[in-house]
Parts: sequence; structure tokens; C-alpha cells
Amino acid sequence: MSSDPWGRVDETGTVYVRTAEGEQVVGSWQAGSPEEALAYFERKYEGLVVEIGLLERRVRTTDLSAKDAQTAVGHLREQVDAHHAVGDLDALRKRLDKLVETVDARREERKAERAKQSDEARQAKEDLVSEAEELARSEQWRSAGERLRALVDTWKGLPRLDRKSDDELWHRFSHARSAFSKRRKAHFASLDAQREEARKTKERLVSEAEALSGSSDWGPTAARYRELMADWKAAGRAQREHEDDLWNRFRGAQDVFFAARSSVFAERDAEQTENLKLKEELVAEAEKLLPVTDLKAARAAFRSVNERWEAIGHVPRDARARVEGRMHTVERALQDSEESEWRRTNPEARARAEGLTGQLQAAVDKLRAQIDAARTQGNNAKADKLERELEGRQALLDQALKGLQEFGG
Repeated sequence: MSSDPWGRVDETGTVYVRTAEGEQVVGSWQAGSPEEALAYFERKYEGLVVEIGLLERRVRTTDLSAKDAQTAVGHLREQVDAHHAVGDLDALRKRLDKLVETVDARREERKAERAKQSDEARQAKEDLVSEAEELARSEQWRSAGERLRALVDTWKGLPRLDRKSDDELWHRFSHARSAFSKRRKAHFASLDAQREEARKTKERLVSEAEALSGSSDWGPTAARYRELMADWKAAGRAQREHEDDLWNRFRGAQDVFFAARSSVFAERDAEQTENLKLKEELVAEAEKLLPVTDLKAARAAFRSVNERWEAIGHVPRDARARVEGRMHTVERALQDSEESEWRRTNPEARARAEGLTGQLQAAVDKLRAQIDAARTQGNNAKADKLERELEGRQALLDQALKGLQEFGG
């Protein structure tokens, strides 16, 4: 009979292993000595130890699934429970129990991680859907379209949810993209129609502009070109392949007209500059008539100047007001002199002025007498009121006297 701390071999060659539940038969050994029997079954135990160690390492360091780990644990547990090895089988069972706990914990961790990833993926997809639905209402066709394409790529990179949730979110996402595409297609179809209408309108404008390019009716034609330009801007843009050609034809027709007009106006400007020089000389001659000392001679001299003035043509527009203003100043001075002379020599006007002055003088003298009487009687309130009335009458009298002086009296 032979034994060690974990097993023994009896006289019949039966091998036993010691466990917490008592001895268990390992097997029968007839091929050699009891020591060889124990050594053989101890090697089988060491083999189990190695396999359990390898499984523990795989669970700890790899992504071995919980199902595969449980299958491996079950296989090893069957071997341990079969008692076909000599060693501390209870210790192996405890290691396997602990390994089961580890696998269960890992499974829960992975489950929680998958749930977290699922929640994050759901939130990410909901955010993508919300942004897509907002973009579906946008009119920034290029940037919104590019962003929607980027959202599709982002969607493809996210984990799938449960089928129902994933399908519902994808349906909303796809619907938003379709709605945007439909609106964009309608917009550009409308834009194409508008551009075709603009092309037809601009073709008509170009035809008229080219027909007017040879006109010498400078004012009305220039005004019509301004109207055509306003119509051109209001028409909107034609298709890109037509817009530049139409514009070049339209602009070219205008350039022909305005170049011809500029040539004519250059000659006219030279003539008007010379006219301005002549009128400035006449204005200087007229201004020497002031101040008027001999009205009859001044009137005759101004008439001569004015006749020569009228014989001269137009002057440059920017100088017209200045030179004509100087001439009008002389003319008004002569008119003022004529009016003064008329008033001075008009006996009826002089009589009216003298009569008005006499009436005002009498009224002023009467008021002064009334004021003195009121003061004497101590009625200062009445005197103050009369003095205010006197101020107004005195002002009228002063004005009338000034007018009378103009008659030389």
C-alpha cells in the first residue's frame, strides 16, 4: 500500500483521492507499482491545473465570450468531478467557482457596456435625425446638402440598435433627406425656369440696345439706355453659359452709343467753355454799372450787354448758375433803382405816405397826452397799458417816416 497527502493506493491497486467529502475512487492501477500509480494520477492533476490556469488567463486577457468560457469551465468541472486525478481537487473546484463568478461579472460588465453603447448610439442617431430634419428646411442648398451627406457617413459608422428602433430612426432620417432633395430639386427647377425667362428678356433688351447704338438723339436715347439697364438688373441672371455673352453684347451696344455721344459732347464742351469766357467778360462789364448813379444811362448800357449775352450760346452746366447769378444781381439792382425812382416821383404815393404819417403822428401825440393824464391821476395801471400801445404806434410811425424819406421829403 502506498499513499501521499492527497491520495493512496490499496492492496488491490485501487487508487483513491482525498476530498472534503471523503475519499473518492480515482481508478484502478495494475500495470506497475503503487508509486507509479500515484505519480500518473498526480500528472493528470497537474494537467488540470495547467488547463484551469490557461482558461483563467484567457478570461482575464482576451475577449473570450461568456458562453465559450462557461462551456470551458463546465468541461473542466466534469473532469474535476470525475475524480480521475490525485491532488487538491477542492482547490480546483474553488478556482472554477471563482472563474464562474469572474465570467458572470465580465458578462454583466459587457452587458452594461453594450447597453451604454446602445444608449449612446441611440442618442447619436436621434441627434443625427434632429439635425437632418432641421437641415431639411434649409435653403442653403450646397452647405446643407454636403452636411446631409456627412451625416449619412456618420450614421453608417454607428452601431445598430434593436431593429424596431433602428428602422424608425432611419425612416425619419431618410424622410428628412428626401424632403430636402425634393425641395432642392423644385428650387433649381424653378431657378432654371426663371433663368430661361431672364435669358429671353435679356435677348430682347440686347436687341433694342443694339438697335439704339447708332442713334444721335442723345438725350432720349441715353434715358432709354438707363431704363434698359434697370430692366436688365430687374430681369435676374440667365444661365451661366448665356449670361456673359448677353452682357458683353448689351454693354458693347451701350459703349458704341456713349462713345459717339462723348465725342460730340467733347466738341460741345469746348464751345461752351469759350461761351463761358465771353459771358464772364459781359458780366464784368455789367457789374461796372453798379452802384447806379445815372439810371437812364445804366439801363441803356445793360440793355446792350444783355443783347450780346443772349446772342451767346450755352455754357457748361456746372458754371451756369454762378455766371447767370452774377448777371441777375446786376439786373435786380437796376430794378430796385427803377422802383425807388418811381416811388420818389409818384405824387399819389407820396400823398398817401404823408397822410398815413400824419395820422400815426396824431395818434402817437394823443396817446402821450393820455399817458400824462393817467400818471397825474395816479392811475399807473392805465398809464402802463397805454404805453404798451404807444410802443406799437411809434414803431408804425417810424416805419412810415422811413418810407416818406424815400420820396425825398
